[in-house]
Amino acid sequence: MTIKDIKDSGLLLLECISGSKAYGLDTPKSDTDIKGVYYLSKEQFYGLEYIPQVSNETNDEVYYELGRFVELLLRNNPNILELLASPAQCVLYRHAVMDQLSPDMFLSRLCKDTFAGYALTQVRKARGYKKKFVNPVEEQRKSVLDFCFIPQGAVSQPLKQWLQQHNYAQEYCGLSAIAHTKGLYALFYNAGGSLHYKGVIGSELANEVSLSSIPKGEKELAYLFFNSEGYSAYCREYREYWDWMHKRNEGRYLGNVHHGKGYDAKNMMHTIRLLQVAQEILNEGRLQVMRPNREELLAIKAGNYQYEELLTLANTLMQQIESAALTSALPAEPDREKIEKVLIAIRHELYG
Repeated sequence: MTIKDIKDSGLLLLECISGSKAYGLDTPKSDTDIKGVYYLSKEQFYGLEYIPQVSNETNDEVYYELGRFVELLLRNNPNILELLASPAQCVLYRHAVMDQLSPDMFLSRLCKDTFAGYALTQVRKARGYKKKFVNPVEEQRKSVLDFCFIPQGAVSQPLKQWLQQHNYAQEYCGLSAIAHTKGLYALFYNAGGSLHYKGVIGSELANEVSLSSIPKGEKELAYLFFNSEGYSAYCREYREYWDWMHKRNEGRYLGNVHHGKGYDAKNMMHTIRLLQVAQEILNEGRLQVMRPNREELLAIKAGNYQYEELLTLANTLMQQIESAALTSALPAEPDREKIEKVLIAIRHELYG
């Protein structure tokens, strides 16, 4: 099923502009995100083809089946509550049955965890960006050899340096495991290659050192330590960094380079927005999608604040949210039984 199928079959219930344009935070370069709600044909709903969600290839248009939509509303999912509370100017289509669902039916103290929790994921993203921005990972990938060392008394020497110093080739090395140790090996060398040692590694793509069959009587030249944990951490960091490099939004990245603060300003803008929304919900019992402080939030997006300033602001808002949750007039969670009856009534109306 595609979004076109939903519309062509008359199954659309709600369609709204979402994202920055709904928040009033769009700029000339902003994309148009669309979210919506649909219901399935009776045959699909009662049969084996339940489809909870449909999106386009770029995932900037996402539509939720009515039951899935209500399920996420009951959890106080921020994106879904915002969809239900979309400003009138952002509503492209609204079926009459959707009037039976309103934001005040769902707002609860769960918003403390969902909105603020989502905001904290944005902080982590911004921190992760800062780490990538400040500590880039070289494109030339390191190998296991870069994490091997030769202990020498109270210090150690990088294996590559030790090999070069002795004019040895790693391919002629043989390693033998040492009982009751982890990562420590006896290192042997056969310059002519007649003993067919496997080398320290079999190839540059190896993820482990190679072990060789060592003839009796051979004398080790040294001991080798392989820092496997350090190598694993490096591989994870390398993969994450270059995945980010290949998938990053270049315009957004260049904007962050331009402001020079070393963090993802858009993530931090959404962090503050979400925390402010959570505070309003708990204090006032309402959800205002269109933000009244556009200039302040766009200034954050433009990188006009230091990263530490924004963390301080976020921490202050979190403390205020915790306090507001203790005195909020909102229920602990939505009335599931009441909302389920409304959902059943809507389905009866839709399916006749």
